[in-house]
Amino acid sequence: MATCPPYPTHPDGPAAGGVLRHAHWWQRKSVRYGALVTLLALSGLVILALVREQTGTEGFLVGLGLALLPVPLLVAAFRWLDRVEPGPWYNLLFSFAWGACAAALIAIVANSFATRWIATATADPSSADTLGATVIAPVVEESAKAAAVLLVFLFRRRDFTGIVDGVVIAGITATGFAFTENILYLGTAFGTDQLTGDSGIASVTAATFFVRVIMSPFAHPLFTVLTGIGFGAAALAGERQHVRRVALPVLGLLLAMGMHAFWNGSSSFGEYGFFAVYGAFMVPAFGLLTWLVVWTRQRELRTVREELPAYASAGWLTPAEPFALGSMRARRLAREYARRHHGRPAARAVAQYEAYATSLAFLRRRGNRGKAGADFVVREAELLRELWGRRDVARPALDHAARVTAPPVPVVAPPWPVHGVYGYGYGQGPGAGYEHPAAPYPAYNPYRS
Repeated sequence: MATCPPYPTHPDGPAAGGVLRHAHWWQRKSVRYGALVTLLALSGLVILALVREQTGTEGFLVGLGLALLPVPLLVAAFRWLDRVEPGPWYNLLFSFAWGACAAALIAIVANSFATRWIATATADPSSADTLGATVIAPVVEESAKAAAVLLVFLFRRRDFTGIVDGVVIAGITATGFAFTENILYLGTAFGTDQLTGDSGIASVTAATFFVRVIMSPFAHPLFTVLTGIGFGAAALAGERQHVRRVALPVLGLLLAMGMHAFWNGSSSFGEYGFFAVYGAFMVPAFGLLTWLVVWTRQRELRTVREELPAYASAGWLTPAEPFALGSMRARRLAREYARRHHGRPAARAVAQYEAYATSLAFLRRRGNRGKAGADFVVREAELLRELWGRRDVARPALDHAARVTAPPVPVVAPPWPVHGVYGYGYGQGPGAGYEHPAAPYPAYNPYRS
């Protein structure tokens, strides 16, 4: 076991003689974050004014209330997928805000401008609307949503390590976009019902709510998740695989645009075209992508179980920890154990320990495959340092979880006499002399699957 210090000194630190350079004012994090927050806030105010202008105050409030209903369920689903290696909350907040504010504003302005230009150029407003919905809108909207995934991929690279990260960032962004779009559609439908006097199930608001919130709340996330998968696959590529790192995100974006265009054009396929596309295409695609991300999540847990034993052999982890960290149930039990015995701060420390250990396993897997970056050693040392600082709280909790969740190992007595165990005395025959208790056996095997 290491005594001091349990991690190498940073090679660029003062001990290495490095010279600290002051960043320019535009390179400071506070300036960049401030500019980003200002941009999103201004976009939010502008989109709020535009939606309220089109729906009216009452329609806006009704649309807001109805559009909010599917948001917690979608966010919870993507957070569940992200439980193996949870990303920072501010990445998710940025993604949702970008989708709801910046991407929605870009889509409204660009779609309106393009549709009006086509209508003026062709003198055919109906064809312009159809072309705008099936061609312009998918390209503009998916590009605007993909910008959030690209920004996280470029500037929060350490938090973007695989397909699940891409799926989560893309899904949260699309959830925010759909939220704003649903406010607009539902608010407009409510205004139409106010003019016609319709209400109840026969109203336009009820029909719009059924189609957009009940039947297809996953539509926008489903499209953009294809872009996220492309970026996630690019994140798994090596640094020298430049073509793959560029081609995969572009391919994912093109697939997202194609699926979006096919969905928007379903209403032009006849009276039952929408339902045919929904049942024969959207639902199977949703099921297939759901299976893919769940399978990827299970593969991530397997990576944890396979890579962390190397650190257990070196003394950084206990032998039971790779098993416990590779099981979501064991992780949950460890957090509950820490909370029950030491309070909420201890539970948070265990959760952080689990996240850092998972990142360490992913980093080692990339290193074994020759896909780790030049900062592999530094990043590994940082993660080990974070684990070392939380080991006193996390280890007892994970050890308890491993004992509880590990499958039992059966002990079968051999058919021949074994002296000293299974009731046979030393140097005596069956049934004679003092009978010793059965030999002790481990209550769990941390490497048994």
